[in-house]
Amino acid sequence: MNALEFAVKMELEGEQYYREQAEINKDTSLHTVFQMLADDERMHAKILEQKAKKLDYTLEPNETLATAKHVFSNKDSVKSEIKVIPGQIDVYRAALENERESINLYEKYASEATDDEARILFNYLIQQEKEHYSIIDELVTLLSHSEEWVENAEFGVRKDY
Repeated sequence: MNALEFAVKMELEGEQYYREQAEINKDTSLHTVFQMLADDERMHAKILEQKAKKLDYTLEPNETLATAKHVFSNKDSVKSEIKVIPGQIDVYRAALENERESINLYEKYASEATDDEARILFNYLIQQEKEHYSIIDELVTLLSHSEEWVENAEFGVRKDY
């Protein structure tokens, strides 16, 4: 299996993973975020397939990061929705690791690229995967904070009445 075939396989596995997470979170605001991540992974696979077949492709920016940030702007809502699904934080941590592996792989491919077109493609994918990493990292941070932070009523910072 060559590098492009491996990358396509990895992207399709990512798509499947995010579609599963969308289904698990179908009654929460995260459904949209995971659907968009899955769509991004599908788009990445299609671009890589086109590159492998020496067909034309376009590298277009997307709005996944902006949409996710909008969803996360209501942090209390996200935290309460996710608490309904026990153990999800471990799943999101695994997703972080998958995104990190994708970034590392594409960085390796970019450094080994023999032509500018391939280098541009892999740098585009690096940026896309970094955005995915940022989204999942924000989710992990939100959920970790709610699990780890316990405020002492006597010593906690309080708003003045």
